[in-house]
Amino acid sequence: MTTKDAMDDTRERHQSPPLTVYRGWKDTGKHVWSPFVVKLEACLRFGNLAYRTAVGSPKTAPRGKIPYVEFSSGEESLGDSGLIVKALTERGLLPDLNAQLDGEGRAKDLAVRAMMEDRLCFYHGWERWTQNYYTMRDHIFAAMPYPLRVVIGLLAHRGMVATLHGQGTGRYTAEEIASFRLEIWESINSLLTASRDKARARARGSSRSPGVVWEGEVGGKGEGAFLGLGRGGAYAGGCDGVWVCGQRFDLGPDSQAVVKGFPVILEYADRIQDRYFPDYEKWTL
Repeated sequence: MTTKDAMDDTRERHQSPPLTVYRGWKDTGKHVWSPFVVKLEACLRFGNLAYRTAVGSPKTAPRGKIPYVEFSSGEESLGDSGLIVKALTERGLLPDLNAQLDGEGRAKDLAVRAMMEDRLCFYHGWERWTQNYYTMRDHIFAAMPYPLRVVIGLLAHRGMVATLHGQGTGRYTAEEIASFRLEIWESINSLLTASRDKARARARGSSRSPGVVWEGEVGGKGEGAFLGLGRGGAYAGGCDGVWVCGQRFDLGPDSQAVVKGFPVILEYADRIQDRYFPDYEKWTL
């Protein structure tokens, strides 16, 4: 290697992002179908931490699931979106996204995340895998030859149904799940409406235009969670925003109809999308 090549190689290493996020799909310039990938990317962008994306595989993931990250420095890879954000914060690579929250704010943030990740996620999973199975199968396993896709798809379906039954969601009727799902989105809509109204009230007493920054719009792990369960849903701050972006609604027409009924959620989702993901193809409902 010549001196010039060595210098170019060194320069490239210094300029390359320190982190690689493995998302399960290539889909460059797009949100992928995993809500937890969208959540992780949102947190990284909230904290202004550069990263690059790659496909990866659950087979090579440290916890056997997507997403996971690797460092360019050759450190061990990390899995689980929540634990990844925690580890990056502890290492000083990512600022504490909840640093500006008081005790009440942190409790609310945790509650919203739990509502989205531990409840809504399963309702959306039920809708995807039991009501829209073929669409889900043919995207998740698109790289496989069709006969193998059928076999693996059936195995995945059985595993998901068993998981949902054990977790509890699979024991409810479709009508009961729809009621639970609507209750969550109504709660998120109420939170965002209050946030918007507070921002407008502050703006009336200043030179800033109404609604420039909604309460909770910047930072917050809850915002990352919301962004994730959204794709298919909508972007909104707090756990609400990401979930809409990470939960493709063409996989769940019932969920799509619910979210479309909340203009405030859609408006906030647009704001987060435009501010933090201007380079990504915009989701549509």
